[in-house]
Amino acid sequence: MDRIFDPLRRMEVPRTPEEVVRQSVISWLNTEKRIPMVRMASEYSFQYNSRRYRADVVVFGKDTLPLLLVECKAPSVRLDMKVLEQGIRYNRVLNVKYMLFTNGTDMYFCERIGSGPGYRFLSEVPDEIV
Repeated sequence: MDRIFDPLRRMEVPRTPEEVVRQSVISWLNTEKRIPMVRMASEYSFQYNSRRYRADVVVFGKDTLPLLLVECKAPSVRLDMKVLEQGIRYNRVLNVKYMLFTNGTDMYFCERIGSGPGYRFLSEVPDEIV
């Protein structure tokens, strides 16, 4: 299988459709949004209800706390409520303020409202992240 380099994990990984989307988002966050690579982690592992999960990309704030959760899907996957619910479930542990969902074609940003369970959609990545 063909491979692609992940600069966050510093290794080559299988080139799946989802991985191509993940690497594209990492590059976009770094080059367009000027987020340093050292503030990002891919395949970020955490535990929820005694099960292990991995977030596609987590961006950490300048205070080193998780700030943005990125959920990547293959281009063939529709970004629907099921995908949003996955991010919300992950956020019960990660407690980020922002979430980004993409399949390489569509991209949606959400911001948690206060400390509660509500979210609102944003038109772009807020400056607070950079």
